[in-house]
This record gives sequence, C-alpha cells and structure tokens, in this order.
Amino acid sequence: MTTSPSSAAQAARERLAVRLRDIRRDAGLSGGELAFRCGWSPSKRSRIENAKTPPSDTDVRDWCTACGVEDQAADLVAANRQADQMYVHWKKLHRHGMRRAQDEVLPLYAGTRRFRIYCSNVVPGILQTEAYATALLSTIARFQGTPDDAPDAAASRIERSGVLHEGDHQFAFLLEETVLRYRIGSPDTMASQLGYLLAVMALPNVSLGIIPFDAERRMWPLEAFYIFDDRQVSSELLTAAVNVTAPGEVTTYAKAFAEMSKNAVYGVRARTLITDAINTFG
Repeated sequence: MTTSPSSAAQAARERLAVRLRDIRRDAGLSGGELAFRCGWSPSKRSRIENAKTPPSDTDVRDWCTACGVEDQAADLVAANRQADQMYVHWKKLHRHGMRRAQDEVLPLYAGTRRFRIYCSNVVPGILQTEAYATALLSTIARFQGTPDDAPDAAASRIERSGVLHEGDHQFAFLLEETVLRYRIGSPDTMASQLGYLLAVMALPNVSLGIIPFDAERRMWPLEAFYIFDDRQVSSELLTAAVNVTAPGEVTTYAKAFAEMSKNAVYGVRARTLITDAINTFG
C-alpha cells in the first residue's frame, strides 16, 4: 500500500508531536507548566502536542529549553523541517516531465562541497553519459506513466555533472559490481558509459570504489543514496524520493557509507572490474 506525500508528512508531524510530548513528560512538566515556561496559551501547547498545528523551529527550540534538553533541539528542528519534503512520489515530481526535477536540484549540487554517493542498481546520475541517461530516464517515464522528456532531462543531468570539473567539490563514489553489469540501453551505450567511469577515475577530486560480487560484506546492499556534505541525504525508492536532514539520521548514512567503503576496491583493481565488464558488452 503506497503512502501519499501529504499523509507521510502528517505521519512525520505526529511522530514529532509524540517525541515532544514524551520530552515534556520525562521532564515532569504538566501541559500548563510547559505553556507557561514558553509564554504560550495552553491551547497552543495542546495543538502542537496533538499534531494539529505544526510548530515553528523557534517553538521546537523553546520546548526543548523549557524541558532542559537543548541538546535534542537540532534533531527535532531538522525533523520538523523534513515533514513536508521527506517523502515525495516520483509521479508528483515528474508530472510535467523529468527535466524540471533535474533542474531543481542544480543549486543543491552547486552548493555541496563533499559528495558521498552509493549506488547498487544504476550508474549515479552525476556520472552518466547522455546516452545512458536518456535510456534510463525514458524507461522510468514509461514505467511511471509520466511525460517522456528523457532527452531534455538527460541534457540537464549532463549540465549537473559539470560540478565534477568546476568549483571546489570532492566526490566519493561507491558502486556495487552489479551496476557495471546491468544493461541500460544498447551494448554500445553500456561500453561507452563504463569507459567514461574509467576516465572519471583519473580526476584528482574523485574517489571511485567498486564493491565486488565476492566481497565479504560488512554492510548489506542498500538502496541508492546521496550524502550532501553533512546536511542532507537523498535516497531513491521505487515510488518516491526520500530526503533526510535530521543530523542523527545523516550520521547513520555516513556510517553505512564508511562501512561499505571497507568492502570496495580502488585503483587498478577497480579498473580491472570495469574493463572486464566492458568486454562483456564488446
């Protein structure tokens, strides 16, 4: 059963409300006393605690201060901001085609200094050739039943990949070996795409690791995710994009990335895996 973006956002607000209520109770405060300490009416406290009114960031901080748990404020503020954007159906994002969705993330990419990107199914968008991106995006549009503007969307994706060569950006990529073998587009498209990976590996600001089939796993394969500095994680599910900004959750993804990095091979060994895959499409 799928969940609409609005109901997912409401569920997030309800989880936040429960956390705030538990914090109040753990502090031994009545609802009236918390409202008094925050300078609110009792009804405002009740609406926030029952997820009837979304709190502002200031409300969350005041709540934590009143309960003596200022150290929890950052996570709770992040969870509050995340409610409306945390789970968005691809069909909603792509309802007017995929070009707009590609364009919307350009500022995020331009403003990120350190990228950590893990993919278990396809080549990361920022490393895709135009032919590979067009084939993949066209397949996605067909499956979703959304407008197929794959060539335009692929062109935007290529524009986004300019951050590889411009500005002060550092990239760490982790790819499962499956990514090298799953065929997207024609054999020539795949061979060219894998050849591009070999070229990108030579860039001084890029680290590209491949997790071999036979690696003894420290972490199980996960859904694709992108870590933007230490402030946001974007994960790609079949039906939706999930955006995480709570510091504690971002830290968990960073921990998973670090663990999987230990399973990866780099340099000559990674090049050998890529070259072997190219030969299968030759």
